Amino acid sequence: MRNFRPIDRDTDFLMPPSVNEWLPERHLARFVVEVIGGLDLRAMTGAYRGSGEASYHPRLLLGLIVYGYATGVFSSRKLERATYDSVAFRYIAANEHPDHDTIAAFRKRFLKPIQTLFVQVLGVAREMGVLQMGTVALDGTKIHANASRHSALSYEHAGKIEAQLQAEVGELMTRAEAADQADTPDGMSIPEELARRETRLAEIARARAIIEARAMERFAREQADYEARLRRAKRSKRRRVRGPAASRPRRRSRDLVRPIRSI
Repeated sequence: MRNFRPIDRDTDFLMPPSVNEWLPERHLARFVVEVIGGLDLRAMTGAYRGSGEASYHPRLLLGLIVYGYATGVFSSRKLERATYDSVAFRYIAANEHPDHDTIAAFRKRFLKPIQTLFVQVLGVAREMGVLQMGTVALDGTKIHANASRHSALSYEHAGKIEAQLQAEVGELMTRAEAADQADTPDGMSIPEELARRETRLAEIARARAIIEARAMERFAREQADYEARLRRAKRSKRRRVRGPAASRPRRRSRDLVRPIRSI
C-alpha cells in the first residue's frame, strides 16, 4: 500500500510563523537586509512628513529594489507579487506587501540616493570577497585593466571598479523604468485576486448553507413520512392479529345483562 504525506492546508500554526525561520542562514536576501541596515538613509527618511498614514520604511522598499534588481526582477508589479509568492521577498518585506505604485513612486522619488546606496551595497559585497551578487558581476571583469599584476590594489583600479558598479546600477535602473513602462495589468493583481477569492469563498459558503438547509428539510420530511408509514403498518398488523371480530367494538357488560321479565 502506498504511503503518502498528508496534504493539509487548513490547520493553523500552533505558534505564529516567523519569516526569519523560512530562509536559509546564508541567503542573499539576509545579506541585503543586513547591509542596508547599516547604511545611512537619513536623506530618505528626512523627506517624509510625520503626519498622515504611516508609510513603508525606506529600508524595506530599498531592500526590495536592491534584491529584486540584482536577481533580475525589475517590474514593480512583479516585485509586489513576489512579496506574496517568494520567501526571500517576504523576508525582506517583513511579511508586508507594498503595492507596485508605492514601489515605482519610491524609485522615481529617490532615484539618485537609491543608486548611491545600491553601489554601496555592491561595494560591501565586493569587499567581503563576493564575486557576483545575483546577476551583477563584482570582480571587475568588465574593466580593461593594465597588465600590472598589482593593478587590482591600485587606487586607479578601485576607482574603475566603482565606476563599473555605478554603470551597472544605472543600467539596472533603466531596465526597471522600461519594465514599468511596458508593464500592463494582467488580471493577476494579488490584492484584487485575494478579494475575489474571499468573495468566491463567501458565495460557496452561502450556497453550501442553502444546500445543507434544503437537505435537512428533505430529511425531516422523509423521516416524518417514514414514521407515519411505520405507525400505519403497526396498526394494520395489530388488526390482522386480532381478526375481523377484533375490529368490531366490544359490547359493554351492562349490554350483556338481559332484563328479567315479570311473571
